[in-house]
Amino acid sequence: MEQYEPDRLSPVQVAAIRRSLRSGRAAMTRRSLLRASAGGALTVGGLGALSACGIPAAGKTQGGTSAEDHSAEEKVVDFSNWTEYIDVDDSGKHHPTLETFRRRTGIQVRYTEDINDNDEFFGKIKPQLAAGQDTGRDIIVLTDWLAARLIRLGWVQKLDPSHLPHAYTNLSAQFRDPDWDPGRAYSYPWQGISTVIAYNKKALDGIEVRSVSDLLDNPRLKGRVGFLSEMRDTVGMTMLDMGKDPGKFTDDDYDAVIARLQRAVDKGQIRRFTGNDYTSDLTKGDFAACVAWAGDVVQLKADSPDVDFVIPDSGYMTSTDNMLIPNRARHKTNAELLMDFYYEPQQAAALAAYINYVTPVDGVKPYLAKIDKGAADNPLIIPDKAMQARSHAFRSLSQKEETAYEEKFAKLTGA
Repeated sequence: MEQYEPDRLSPVQVAAIRRSLRSGRAAMTRRSLLRASAGGALTVGGLGALSACGIPAAGKTQGGTSAEDHSAEEKVVDFSNWTEYIDVDDSGKHHPTLETFRRRTGIQVRYTEDINDNDEFFGKIKPQLAAGQDTGRDIIVLTDWLAARLIRLGWVQKLDPSHLPHAYTNLSAQFRDPDWDPGRAYSYPWQGISTVIAYNKKALDGIEVRSVSDLLDNPRLKGRVGFLSEMRDTVGMTMLDMGKDPGKFTDDDYDAVIARLQRAVDKGQIRRFTGNDYTSDLTKGDFAACVAWAGDVVQLKADSPDVDFVIPDSGYMTSTDNMLIPNRARHKTNAELLMDFYYEPQQAAALAAYINYVTPVDGVKPYLAKIDKGAADNPLIIPDKAMQARSHAFRSLSQKEETAYEEKFAKLTGA
């Protein structure tokens, strides 16, 4: 088990965090700003390195550390999630799926939207976790790289499969076995996030874009191509195009990707590396095509007939936001029941219809079709088996790798 140490971030890692907060996926809420102007961005992302300023070094802790479970006598669940990341009724005051859960089980969900960024939220809870104390939360939702960190530190509890029959049965194959939590012993996905190629048909004017190679090599697109300022997305998509596996790559593979992207920068092929602001470039036609987050594309397509997307034959990148139960949580059983509830296809459909992210639950399509047929037929929300088979996840990075890779990426992007 990894020992928690107060390592300081390198200057380039601090810059990368700030870049993510300013213009990356962490810069906006999950849904609210997608409806603003031309679009928005997925609020995920961040760095695998974690700052621990102000906390003394802690020795190894025991994974799965639980307080006495008060679920039977305290019919509550304390649930912390990202903002605008759950269904809301027309009044804007109630969450229909949570109300359904309460009526069915008698368990009240105290739902708090207090996660705006992975690093920021970690700063809130790390003192209690490091000290072996209750965070006051039974479920937290974290992006995969931070979920991996907490699992390695032994700061989240192992799940009881007997409380998760729907989750075990209905979890989509593409999310079942991440390298940081094999078999999903400690986590279950809340939603998935996909990285694809988006394009403006009018700006392309007949030019075909099917791959990252088209973005990097077609001279007719010079100066009208965008890549993301999030390292895992840009490097992962380029790595796939080069025939490498983002889940198993070496230092040499990474360097080869950076060199290829650098050549495109040097010849002016890439207009710029962007965060969420690529949406306005795309809709205006300043970008003819770019690497994009699928949640944006769903919204942009609804607002602009010129915007569309393509999944390269080489595959696409995927990541997840994940539900976990922190150590010392008072209501572990109730938390597991709520996690399992969202793996019932009908409930997953209600959630997907509102937030338009990749649902990690099999069997959702017929239920979603009754709510929104367009969403049910959208492969960016419900990937078919062929699309699922083309998804890839970026492998976990060590602290040393994180520092080295971000330095090289920052030099490439001019950050």
